[in-house]
Amino acid sequence: MQMKRLLTLIVLALAALPALCQNNKPLRLAVAGVTHDHLWNVANAIGRGDFDVVGVWEPNDGYRQQNILTGKVSEKLFYKDLDRMLDRTRPEAVVAYGPIAEHLRVVEACAPRHIHVMVEKPLATTYADAQRIQQLARRYGIMVLTNYETSWYATNHEAKSMVEAGKIGRVFRINMYDGHEGPIEINCSKRFTNWLTDPVQNGGGAVTDFGCYGINLATWLLGNQKPVSVTAVLRQNKPDVYPRVDDDATILLNYPQATVSVMGSWCWPAGRKDMYIYGLEGTIYQRNGTDMELSLRGRKPQALQAPALQQPLDDSFRYLRAAVRGEIKVLPTDLASIENNLIVVQILEAAIRSSRTGQTVTLAD
Repeated sequence: MQMKRLLTLIVLALAALPALCQNNKPLRLAVAGVTHDHLWNVANAIGRGDFDVVGVWEPNDGYRQQNILTGKVSEKLFYKDLDRMLDRTRPEAVVAYGPIAEHLRVVEACAPRHIHVMVEKPLATTYADAQRIQQLARRYGIMVLTNYETSWYATNHEAKSMVEAGKIGRVFRINMYDGHEGPIEINCSKRFTNWLTDPVQNGGGAVTDFGCYGINLATWLLGNQKPVSVTAVLRQNKPDVYPRVDDDATILLNYPQATVSVMGSWCWPAGRKDMYIYGLEGTIYQRNGTDMELSLRGRKPQALQAPALQQPLDDSFRYLRAAVRGEIKVLPTDLASIENNLIVVQILEAAIRSSRTGQTVTLAD
């Protein structure tokens, strides 16, 4: 009997070996588009062991021949045709680094092939595109994740833990600040700003580029709750620099028990990604990725450093690999989830409409 049991255990262990070996291998990753300056994230992580770049798609001949990945990825792995790249390289996941309006095209190509996708924020330029992406993801059983720099800020996760623990009482106001001097002012590449400042390719200016951060975090902090209404003011402070899009956005989100103010700008004298969370018993100030401050009623403010996030929840590529391999489950309320980011795009679209009409927009269920 003991020998039979031992043999059974050996057989089970041998059967599990292929899956274990697969999980230990780098993720087979393809890149769709090379015009987003955030592509340096891929370049910097090559060789780390999380993934192998098996293919790169870029339709523009000049950009395909010279880009951030040139010299880091074999020129034989660059393709002009997206479908051919996917069929020849058979990636497990694709990361999109082109115009936001191109995200739907990438998902339309990947979904029927059961290839997971991670896009740079935001998910889409229109709510209709975002809904179509969700439909494709559900139909073909793939994940479509959205990456934000702020998803990997330890302070944001510590702030959420404090809120959930009741440290500051019921949250009634959140003020979000995201922005910098402007993409042209900080010397973003021409290939990037060509579409980043295009209202069709990007969906808007600062409202899209930086408004999405605060909306994503607010949606996460409030458990995917949608605001009742959205009111926004979009301005062009530098029309000679950004003639086609806004460069400063203020978005007011009205929830049943809270008000969220999202400020995204290309006009600030210095870059920032911070927020204040106000509760009835205290305030949390998230200063940057590591530093924060807790102020409780009747006490002096306390400077804190957030505990470091643990792998794979500390990095977009480690997170993607773990999700694809089934090591973690992406919940609907997670920052990268399609459910959260569908709400983000719906709010962004409402904000743009509010600014154009000068009216508050009620959000549909």
